[in-house]
Amino acid sequence: MACVLFPIFIKPIAIMEKKYSTTAEKKVGKVMKEFKEGKLKSSSGDKVKDRKQAIAIGISEAREAGLKVPKKKPAAPKKSK
Repeated sequence: MACVLFPIFIKPIAIMEKKYSTTAEKKVGKVMKEFKEGKLKSSSGDKVKDRKQAIAIGISEAREAGLKVPKKKPAAPKKSK
């Protein structure tokens, strides 16, 4: 018996645009390296201990440098009881 293979048609996937520029990624990478070495300090001068805070500092610095970074999301309104 001969085996017949049919071509598989795959839908083309839309190419997604990068959210962060390469230089912004490098900036965040440098900040994370400082964090891992224990040299990263917040604006108040205290040592940064939280990984998420370190990433936020890196993104903030990239934004200040004018690099391609997503816009800040507006804060959710507080619900009153």
